[in-house]
Amino acid sequence: MMYEFAYVRPASLEDAVRALRMHSEAKPLAGGMSLLSAMKLRLAAPTHLVDLGRLDGLAGIAGNNQAITIGAMTRHADVAASPIVREAIPALAVLAGDIGDRQVRHRGTLGGSVANADPAACYPAAVLGLAGTIITDRRHIGSDDFFRGLYETALETDEIVAAVEFTRPARAGYMKFPHPASRFALVGVFVAEFGAGNVRVAVTGAGPRVFREARLEAALAKEFTPTVASAVAVSAEGLNSDRAASAEYRAHLVSVMAARAVAWALAPTSQS
Repeated sequence: MMYEFAYVRPASLEDAVRALRMHSEAKPLAGGMSLLSAMKLRLAAPTHLVDLGRLDGLAGIAGNNQAITIGAMTRHADVAASPIVREAIPALAVLAGDIGDRQVRHRGTLGGSVANADPAACYPAAVLGLAGTIITDRRHIGSDDFFRGLYETALETDEIVAAVEFTRPARAGYMKFPHPASRFALVGVFVAEFGAGNVRVAVTGAGPRVFREARLEAALAKEFTPTVASAVAVSAEGLNSDRAASAEYRAHLVSVMAARAVAWALAPTSQS
């Protein structure tokens, strides 16, 4: 059973921001895949839900030679099927196509996932690994500054994600070791090479928030191969340890998933 709440369906982005400012305990509602589940478990109790579903301009995909921009209300299934994404960043299409189950992929949104910042979600790894920029109703936030902690971001309480811009890499790959029930990542690793010596490696599921793994980045900047990635010893310090996996096992999985992601980046396939 959920707590009682009021439902607000604004007609414009300005109206949505105004509603969030008027009600300090209000929450924006995108696909609802994370927020509604938290409310059912009584882990969240917003006084108002501000539905973003009717707002024009928050969905869609566009690209150029430098980047692709995806609207916050774009569904996971649409990202996975997009010819623009498949051509520009095929690893991002594969990532989106492997989120949750079919129902989640057709309801969940990019912006909702990024704003929620679940430490085991897949999209944050892509945003961080691809040097993404989060575009809100009032500013641009670089991915290195966006993810602050456990379910914590740089967003203000009345700030709404409008789109995310992903830098086009020379090649990229994503691999995750999924939880068998939720399909969230016990460990997921996104690797992206932007040119010789410029590599980013983002890890989700292993720690309290998505993070970059500097040792893997340094090693892969010298030689972008699966063998190099698998040889990097990742520290277990600060990593999650729970019934699903110990910190030490997650540290081991980071190198394994990184090696598989590099192998995929070197020879992309349609399967993850």
